[in-house]
Amino acid sequence: MKRKEDPKYAPGMDDSEELEQKASTKEVTTGEYTHVTTLSFDEVDPS
Repeated sequence: MKRKEDPKYAPGMDDSEELEQKASTKEVTTGEYTHVTTLSFDEVDPS
């Protein structure tokens, strides 16, 4: 059984800026895009 590899970013990629770019109409029609989900954990100190 193959081990699933973790996703990798290209060297020098600014992930927050690059991942927020919208796909072009051509990319969407040809299926050349990836859905990106951002998960944010916001913890407030209960005082």
